[in-house]
Order: sequence, then structure tokens, then C-alpha cells
Amino acid sequence: MTSSSLPRIALFATGGTIVSSGADALQMTGYRIGDFTVDALLSAVPQLAQVARIEAREIARIDSMSMTSQVWKDLGAAIAEAAADPDIAGIVVTHGTDTMEETAWFTHLTAKTEKPIVFTGAMRPATALAADGPLNLLNAVRIAADPAARGRGVLIALNDVILSARDAMKTNPTNVAAFSGLVQGPLGLVAGDAIVWLGRPERPFGLGTPFSVEQFSRPRRLPRVDILYSHADDDGVLVRAAVAARAEVIVHAGTGNGSIHEECEKALAEAAADNVFIIRASRVPGGCVTPGLAEWQERGYIPAGTLSPQKCRILAMLVLVQFGWSPEKMKEAFATF
Repeated sequence: MTSSSLPRIALFATGGTIVSSGADALQMTGYRIGDFTVDALLSAVPQLAQVARIEAREIARIDSMSMTSQVWKDLGAAIAEAAADPDIAGIVVTHGTDTMEETAWFTHLTAKTEKPIVFTGAMRPATALAADGPLNLLNAVRIAADPAARGRGVLIALNDVILSARDAMKTNPTNVAAFSGLVQGPLGLVAGDAIVWLGRPERPFGLGTPFSVEQFSRPRRLPRVDILYSHADDDGVLVRAAVAARAEVIVHAGTGNGSIHEECEKALAEAAADNVFIIRASRVPGGCVTPGLAEWQERGYIPAGTLSPQKCRILAMLVLVQFGWSPEKMKEAFATF
């Protein structure tokens, strides 16, 4: 295959460990984004030239622990532009792993394209012994260039595993096998030279949702959605603080099946009476949060299902931007997506 016949892949860089540098090859944590650019990363993987024609653009250069909704908007606009180009076969996003699942989920809900969108990153800086970024990047480009990847929504690909953006969660803070699908297993695997596909998302995404980046970009002030993590002695002080800060939704990361401390319950009931949406999620990383107690349903609390608290926050924000204050639409969204 000649270089001119290779698929064109748009690559958008946002920073993260994959372009970070340590003091030496043994520094695996405590590193920072330095002078290592996305162009340097591409140069470090000459094999990319055998797979695709890469068109790289830097959207941001930040540690993903400091990710913002403004970067989501900028990235979403760039993805929309690339997706509209008939000559672009697929899209790759390099991103820090700390909040990769959030940016990928936002993109999964808003990107209006069937073209593959693959997020990847690294757990070791570019300067580290056995850095994982180069191979992750090569595999992400291979996945994005694979016609069989179309129509599977946004994917997260690291360490030879391909996950859906809906279900992927970072479950290890330092290991290269940092992500798990938890409720749903991998959608695919990279096995040597082969990409082995195993499934597709069950829930609607992208073209099947009412959400878009354009609508998300309109409000001057995005709705405030706070996540509150429950624990022993949870007295509701943080719930009342969130209401005072004008939170429109509180995602309550409860114990067990989204359970609520009896003292915190008083504050949540007050908030619900003031038209603050209460999403009952769980601090437990896997499983499904069910409706629970009858009084929770009477107060309008919405169970998170299999969504993590951080993904609940993003879905709730999109619903508020699209529909405003609508209990029916909020419940419908959490039952559907």
C-alpha cells in the first residue's frame, strides 16, 4: 500500500502523561508536562507512517486532572470539523488518563458521526523506561483506521484493550492496565497485528442522542452539577453548601445501592423540595444502582443505573442545557443513555 492510499486520521492532542517528561528513565510518577510535544511523540513512532497519514493538531496542553468543559467544547468542535471531511477515516484523541473517561463520555454523547473516535494516553511519561504511550498511540491509530470500528461510538484504547466510553473507568492509579469496563467488558482487543472485535454499545450515543457540542456551547453559564461522596457521619453540610452555591443537580455518590445517611437525607429532601435534581449514584465502582426506597421515588430522586458519579454529572449537565428544568426529560435520559 502506497502512502497516498493510506487512510487519513485526524489526531487531536490535549496533553497528559503521554507527552509528559520525568527527570530520568526511572521516574514513573510526579512528572510534569515539559517540552515534549505531540510532534515529538509522532516522531518517536515511525511505524505510524505504515498505518495512516496523520494530521495532528494540539487542542490543549494540560494535565487532565485540570480538565475543563471549555476544552470539551474546543475538542468537540475540532472533532465535528474532522468528521465532516469525507477524506478523514477516523479520529484519535490523546488525553491524560485521570479524566479521560469524562471527556470520552461527553464526546460519546455529543459527536454526530459514525466514524471511529479513539481516545488513548499513557500511564508512564514519554521519558520512562518501557513507556507505554508509543504503542498505545500506534494501536489507537490502527483502530481508528479499521472500517470495522465504525458505528461503535467513542472508544478508549490502552494496554491492548478497547472499551466503550460509556463503561470505561480508571481503576488503577499507576498500573499500565489502568482501565476496566466494569459492568460491560471490552468491545475489542488488540492481539498482535489483529484487532479483534467483541461487541457494540447497547445504549444510544452520538447520532442517537439529542445532545450536541453546539448546544452545549451556547449558555453563558453552564449549569452547576456537584458530586457529593457519602461516608460515615455524613451530616448534609456539603449538600446545603452545594445548594447555596446554586447547584442545579446534586449527584449523591452513596454507599452500597446509592444509600443515603439518615442525617444527609434531611438535606437532600430539602434540596429536592427546592427543585434541585438528586441523582442517586454509588461510591461502589461496579454494578447497577436501582430505584431503592419508595420515599426516594416520591421525592423524585433518579437512580444512576450503571453510570459512575462523574458520568452522571456530565449527562445531567447535557440534559439541563438541552431541555432546561424538566423532571421527565432527566428521568428519561438516565433510563435511556
